[in-house]
Amino acid sequence: MNVGIIGSGGREHAICQNLNNSNKINRIFCFPGNAGTADIAENIILDLNNFENIKNYIKEKKIDLVIGGPEKPLVEGLVDYLEKFNIKVFGPNKIASQLEGSKIFTKKICQKFNIPTAEFGIFKNKNDAKKYIESSNYPTVIKADNLASGKGVYICNNEEEANNAINEIFNGKFGKAENILIEEFLKGEEMSFFTINDGNIFKNFGTAQDHKRVLEGDKGKNTGGMGAYSPSRLINEELEKKIINRIIKPTLQGLSEIGCRYKGFLYAGLMIVKDEPYLIEYNVRMGDPECQTILPKLKTDLVSIFLACCDEKLSEVNIEWSTKKSLCIVICSKGYPDAYKKNIELQNINNIKLNTDEHLFHAGTTKKNNKIYATGGRVLNFVALEDDFSIAKKNIEKKIDKLDWVDGFYRKDIGYKVIK
Repeated sequence: MNVGIIGSGGREHAICQNLNNSNKINRIFCFPGNAGTADIAENIILDLNNFENIKNYIKEKKIDLVIGGPEKPLVEGLVDYLEKFNIKVFGPNKIASQLEGSKIFTKKICQKFNIPTAEFGIFKNKNDAKKYIESSNYPTVIKADNLASGKGVYICNNEEEANNAINEIFNGKFGKAENILIEEFLKGEEMSFFTINDGNIFKNFGTAQDHKRVLEGDKGKNTGGMGAYSPSRLINEELEKKIINRIIKPTLQGLSEIGCRYKGFLYAGLMIVKDEPYLIEYNVRMGDPECQTILPKLKTDLVSIFLACCDEKLSEVNIEWSTKKSLCIVICSKGYPDAYKKNIELQNINNIKLNTDEHLFHAGTTKKNNKIYATGGRVLNFVALEDDFSIAKKNIEKKIDKLDWVDGFYRKDIGYKVIK
């Protein structure tokens, strides 16, 4: 069969590589893909905002299954559009995707179905928001309501920082802002919890902990993710039951009550406070870089899982995993998450030889004349699976040394909570 993957990041390369190992796959198309996917798939440059052109290409190439990678096309209704033309798509529809597209939509579901989350206020203008923060406790959390690629969250330690955050959001830093969310700061430890859903049932799809801040010690600005490890050090049987019964099931029930059956990946960003889970936010796709740490552990054929979800037959699939630990370190362009140089050649990338259970997933890269160039802020993802996180990290660092990329940087403390 022929498969199409929407997106160009490390997540999409990880999905592409996994699908490439399936004997069910004939051809893989990536829209638009990157230098890594170019080696195992056909990269196609299409305007992802033009759903008709995407549909026409899918029909022309007889693509049997489309996988939605990033959030923006999902939130804008790509699944709904393609399904009108009887195209099989793995991913949530437009209504379900509001779990990520609008933080306020999610908060209202939490409110209605008693899902544990931080206390919050919703504001439509600067003045009301600024008046509210005059009596806030600090630190406090301020969020853009709309999509912000994981960067529209401010943890403010005082009123001045809160005012700056409000100004930036309402001044359009993350696109047009009609609402802003101000919420209680929960002191605990974050973890990522994933499920895969077919509209009727769901199955667990791994846990991870990512590192969002750009600097060591979890300091500096928020990013799309500087690295991750799986499984989360926090997960245990009791906590898993709490997450499922108090957060996942009520959310799916809430969607069901508004006539929406959830299909696709569901990513719950959680804060664990004294062994109790609180929902921070939902994403309607696999996390990036969490996907890069989780998928290499998957033993079950991924395309079979996707097809089962599309056909509402997930109950017939037994999902099996490696028991090894997985760690991912992201290599970024110097300057990220602010301005950075583009089109810098990765001269030594061909010097890197991967062993079994080691992976190199491309993100912001492109290939020209058989040379690979960095074009994005997050450029490469090095992943290693081992019985011990510390060994996985040492193996990755050896590969990074081989890369020897002077225009790049990475956090040297990824996994510090699980590596002694």
